[in-house]
Amino acid sequence: MKTNIESNIVLVNVKDRVATIQLNRPESLNSLNMDLIKGLTAKLKEISITDDIDIVVLTGNERSFSSGGDIKMMLQATNESDFYSAMDSINELVMTLYSLPKLSISAISGSAAGLGLSIALATDYILAAENSKLAMNFIGIGLVPDGGAHFFLEKKLGEDQAKQLIWEGKVMTADEALQKGLIHEVAPNYMDALNKKLEEYLKKPVQAMIKTKKIMVEKNRPQLLKILELEKYAQHKMRQTEDHKEGVRAFVEKRKPQFKGK
Repeated sequence: MKTNIESNIVLVNVKDRVATIQLNRPESLNSLNMDLIKGLTAKLKEISITDDIDIVVLTGNERSFSSGGDIKMMLQATNESDFYSAMDSINELVMTLYSLPKLSISAISGSAAGLGLSIALATDYILAAENSKLAMNFIGIGLVPDGGAHFFLEKKLGEDQAKQLIWEGKVMTADEALQKGLIHEVAPNYMDALNKKLEEYLKKPVQAMIKTKKIMVEKNRPQLLKILELEKYAQHKMRQTEDHKEGVRAFVEKRKPQFKGK
């Protein structure tokens, strides 16, 4: 049986025990604003209690998985209550996705940057098309990573390599991300590769796989919650710096920022 649940920015298709969630803000390269963040969280919570779904695929479109947090949203959060509300929504999304009692796959094409990459890292398996560009590029606007990126990067790379990747903020090809251990697979035709992975998973004892995931999640939940809170307050501090303001100006004006360490 095939069903469709649609909103204008989050599209959900359910077929054969697999729910495919598509981020649908193509005009902004699927940048994450509050509507998209809250809409995605709501869909994930709905899926989490749906018994006939075992696997969730998170994807965007050919141009972009997600280009990161919406700059307009950042500029609009001018007071503390707006900022903390936005960060709490991001944190709720990350915890919901990470602890989802299903197997989760990120299928990336195009850009996966900033918060968009953090979201992908919260899933169990990351598959990228050859044309993908990945970046933990918060440093470019004078911010620290959020969306639990410190937690996920340290788990995947170790503390030292995680710091270097965060501080460099460079754009990586899919092959470079694979070599670093950030993602699991690169494919010339990522949809064919995705279908192959889904077929593989659906032939396995999925409930045993999900139980292993739940054990890992419960072990790691306190640390991830702590990291999310630390990121929230660190981000608040960084937003008050001159370097962040310069970074945003430079982004809007499409020029290289001139940071002064202030």
